[in-house]
Amino acid sequence: MYRFVRVFLVFMVLVPSLYAQPLSLQDCRDRALKSNNQIKLSHEKNAEAEALRGQAVASFFPKISANGIYTWNQKNIALLSDNQAERISSLGTTLSDKITPKVTNLVGALFQNGDLSLASVVALQQLMGSGSLASDLNGIGQEIVDALDFDMHNIFVGAVSLSQPIYVGGKLRAFYNLSQLSVELAGLQYDKQREDVLISVDEAYWRVISLQHKLRLAQQYHTLLTDLNRDVDAMLEAEVATKGDQAKVRVKLNEAQMSLTRASGGLALAKMLLAQRCGMPLDADFQLVEDSSMISYESYPSINMDNVFSLRKEIKMLDLAQRAANAKVRLAAAELKPNILASASYMVSNPNFYNGYNKTTAGMFSTGLIVNVPICNPSACFALKVAKHKRNEASIELEDAKSKITLQVNQFNYELEVANKKLSQAQSNLEHANENLKLARESFAAGLISSSDLLSAQTAWLSAHSDVIDADIEVRMSYLYLRQAMGLF
Repeated sequence: MYRFVRVFLVFMVLVPSLYAQPLSLQDCRDRALKSNNQIKLSHEKNAEAEALRGQAVASFFPKISANGIYTWNQKNIALLSDNQAERISSLGTTLSDKITPKVTNLVGALFQNGDLSLASVVALQQLMGSGSLASDLNGIGQEIVDALDFDMHNIFVGAVSLSQPIYVGGKLRAFYNLSQLSVELAGLQYDKQREDVLISVDEAYWRVISLQHKLRLAQQYHTLLTDLNRDVDAMLEAEVATKGDQAKVRVKLNEAQMSLTRASGGLALAKMLLAQRCGMPLDADFQLVEDSSMISYESYPSINMDNVFSLRKEIKMLDLAQRAANAKVRLAAAELKPNILASASYMVSNPNFYNGYNKTTAGMFSTGLIVNVPICNPSACFALKVAKHKRNEASIELEDAKSKITLQVNQFNYELEVANKKLSQAQSNLEHANENLKLARESFAAGLISSSDLLSAQTAWLSAHSDVIDADIEVRMSYLYLRQAMGLF
């Protein structure tokens, strides 16, 4: 228990400090990619596209199904009416009543003519009078009646069937091509979503870095004004400065305090935004690895737009959309073509009719071809027209996207060139502002200039530092946007 408590306390101490470790830009990117819900959604869409392709492949193989039916019927099926059944079941008695007198007369005549012996006459009379012939015929009639009365109270039917498409107008091939394109499209959408996440993290990261620099600058400026205010107060006591000088310095000091407050608030909000994009708690305490070096990214003197088009994910996605539109045209055209299917099945039933009507379970195999030839299908014709118009729309969208991307790339390239010039000018101004502030402080200490002149030098120094910070971030972001526009991110 003691060891468990120690481990738990160490864990509770270390967990809050995880975010306090300095985070680099790559650390922020990795955190964002792991926690972003849109990235997770893209993973699911990739899996969905793969499953759709599996479905398309499976459609080429035969489909096997089993069915079972049980039916209970109130009545049987009788092919004879009650009157007909009664007449057939008494067929022997009816024939016997009609034949016996005629046979008796014929036998008597034959006996008188001497054609039959007395023993034969007696045997025939016994046969006709015994009723066995009528009984046998009645039994045969009853069998016929029973055979034509089908017991349909309980019916059991089972079947296993197989169907294999042979030719369905190219529908299966078009469906497979569409599924393959959907896999490629899902991959491109994942890459595009990943790119958007990284761009958003970079924006938030450099915004925090910029505000950290400005907060530090505001603190330095506030320190300068605090020192100046102390000097002016001493000069006022020595009666070498006026209250007007003191008021000007205090106004600037108050403004610096407000700027410091705004910079602190802005930095806190910017860190909350970065924390949200990195999947960290909004109140997480973290520090960033600051890169204090100034970078001047060169613009591109010439850009090969064909290479740009081959790299831009949007162009690839629109190209896939155009190919998908072609596949949909073929899919729509397949509805106007013949379909040929092969089928095979094995069916069992009870009762069955394979050997007369039989109350046993028996079955049989069957196989065949199913051919469907569309003759008149106006709906499919209009669906084909719609698919062709969609294909034309995809081509137009592709050309329009190329035109917009060309403008976008040249615009960002120009903005990078301008940002580099701004950075160069801001650095030059900063050197002059630093030198000017140094001279102004020395002159003020020697009593050669007033506090207003020193305030002007400090303000110019603050503005020059702020311009350098802004220009540096602008160069970085312009270069980032240009690489994104060129498909190099």
